[in-house]
Amino acid sequence: MAAALRTELTDKLGCRYPIVQTAMGWVSDPKLVAATTNAGGFGFLAGATIEPGQIEGAILEVRKRTTGPFGVNFHMLQPNAAEVVEMVLRHGIKAVSYGRGPDAKTISRFKDAGIVCMPTVGAVKHAKKAVELGADIITIQGAEGGGHTGSVPTTILLPQVLDAVNVPVVAAGGFFDGRGLAAALAFGAAGIAMGTRFLLTSDSPVNPATLKAYLAAGDTAKIRVSTAVDGLPQRFVENEELRRLEGMTGINRFAASAAHALKWGRESGMSYPAMARLAWKSMTSDESNFAQTVMAPNLPTLVRRGLVEGDTRTGLLPAGQVAAAIGQLESCAELIERIMNETEGRLQALAALASQTETP
Repeated sequence: MAAALRTELTDKLGCRYPIVQTAMGWVSDPKLVAATTNAGGFGFLAGATIEPGQIEGAILEVRKRTTGPFGVNFHMLQPNAAEVVEMVLRHGIKAVSYGRGPDAKTISRFKDAGIVCMPTVGAVKHAKKAVELGADIITIQGAEGGGHTGSVPTTILLPQVLDAVNVPVVAAGGFFDGRGLAAALAFGAAGIAMGTRFLLTSDSPVNPATLKAYLAAGDTAKIRVSTAVDGLPQRFVENEELRRLEGMTGINRFAASAAHALKWGRESGMSYPAMARLAWKSMTSDESNFAQTVMAPNLPTLVRRGLVEGDTRTGLLPAGQVAAAIGQLESCAELIERIMNETEGRLQALAALASQTETP
């Protein structure tokens, strides 16, 4: 086992290594979260895609698989947001992560319970606002990351946020090995967060056919950003479905989204009035508009089709650019051990270089 590496992140989260497994819908399940935590990292359960009534069972399943700390991710626009909040508080979860975040009152409830609040942001102004609301740690995701992403590369965004806030900062977007962790630490980050790298492990629940498609990506040009799915920039592995969506007219895209919304709502046990209330809540949020609200149901339907059902032709495959640099599946234990050994080697090399520097 690699030597422990202590940072502000490990101190606050109680993990052995400053490596976070991000919450990816239909990917970050109890098995992957527990495997990450057991290997010394810190895993986040993807609460945003767990159906109403099942979040407590998922938390208890993680607890069966590990005695270590882990977190839960959610957003306030999901139908069972209140349920997730109560389950996190009831079970004393170590940390919560979020994007479309809770209000200051809810964050205060978490903090009063000793739960670490760790939002993910893609802009300096959002980092500042998150800290004002009570964030304990900020995760920044640069443009290299998968799923919803911004336009600022990690190497620019990370130092900007480090200069702007007074809480520990975790770097995400473009990380997959020990060189990246060493670089992030050199910038001043407290650790790294990885999504795609954990998706492509032998502990991942992703359909084998889909894993094969990811491993075959091989070219960053094929892992690109599109706004055709829900109106927001997102990075996917290019495939037939992505090209089809990009070629559709707006009216046809809205019609497809409406069909996806009705199907998803019925499967989730929601009534038509409940669906309407959720749509209105999304439309009137700070981060949404009419087009994004109408198109939003495209995303869960198509991503689930790609990740869970293994349909790599008519489903979608969210991914960071690092997918092009990954050629094999390792277990979480093997991955984290290798990253930490590589990190130690890079830090030792830097220390040796610094010792050779002569003061004039």
